[in-house]
Amino acid sequence: MTTTAQFPEARRTTSGAGAILRQFWVTSKGMTIFFMLSCFFLVLAIAGVIVDPREVLGQPVWMKSLKFAVSFVVYAPTVLWMFSYVKLRPRLMRFVMDACAAALSIEIVLFITQAVRGQPMHFNVATPIDETLWSIMGTTITVFYLINIIGFVVFLRQKPIADRVFMLSLKLGMGLMLIGFGLGFLMTNPSPAQMEVLQAGGSVPAIGAHTVGAADGGRGIAILGWSSEHGDLRIAHFVGIHGAQVLALVGWLLYNAKQRFNNKQRLALTWGAAVAYLGLVASVTVQALRGQALLQPDATTWISWIGLVVVSVLFTSVVVNQGSGARVQGSGSF
Repeated sequence: MTTTAQFPEARRTTSGAGAILRQFWVTSKGMTIFFMLSCFFLVLAIAGVIVDPREVLGQPVWMKSLKFAVSFVVYAPTVLWMFSYVKLRPRLMRFVMDACAAALSIEIVLFITQAVRGQPMHFNVATPIDETLWSIMGTTITVFYLINIIGFVVFLRQKPIADRVFMLSLKLGMGLMLIGFGLGFLMTNPSPAQMEVLQAGGSVPAIGAHTVGAADGGRGIAILGWSSEHGDLRIAHFVGIHGAQVLALVGWLLYNAKQRFNNKQRLALTWGAAVAYLGLVASVTVQALRGQALLQPDATTWISWIGLVVVSVLFTSVVVNQGSGARVQGSGSF
């Protein structure tokens, strides 16, 4: 018998883009407006990359805006969908999403401002205007992070209103996303070269950096721009943030595998996926902090990657093969 893959639904809705937008609007008007603003930002950034020949740090001046626009377009519907499963403290949750939307909307304005000016956004303190804009961005992103933590705490307290294991995957995914957000703060510390100048009483055009072991703006991986010669903290930041989507996918796959795996197995596989993904985040973080480029792993990095794969495969094999004939009623929750 063939079954149709599906997500457990938080509330009954009809299909179609219009129905999805209406559902988003019910969940959070502010975040829905931000989603539409992000779509406009994405179109603007794409146009900027195509028609604006200027470069900043070796990349098109609109490229950073483009990458963040893509991230925002993915982030907004993800949290709108995830938080539609939260029924606790509805006013607080609306505040969380509306406040996050407001903070990120300020970020969009700042990105556009610096792209139009032809100046780098992050870490830029070259002029009083640049320093002010960077200070505003640092403040809004800190507020955004703290508000997300509030939302996460409420999310953890929400009892499953859909499949328990699926809800666990969403909670673990959001935890990974918060870790990814937090890793971004590693970039704001002055680099050794910057610190040396500052301690000598000099001034620097930037405080903080993506790259470890060299100045920002060197050779990078196509499109992504991550350093191809030195460590780059953006990699761990990116991988961690998108843990929300990866764990949601795991939850969806396991939700539609109820006939094959019992609840105990699905619970173990969900935890296993989260721990393995956290191991990947930790590995690329350490690799970057060691000043090593992603595509130039040394023996230590290879050992960590191979070990992670082997342990994950062995764990999955054990779980899949144990008690596959028994059906366990109920499962743990997070």
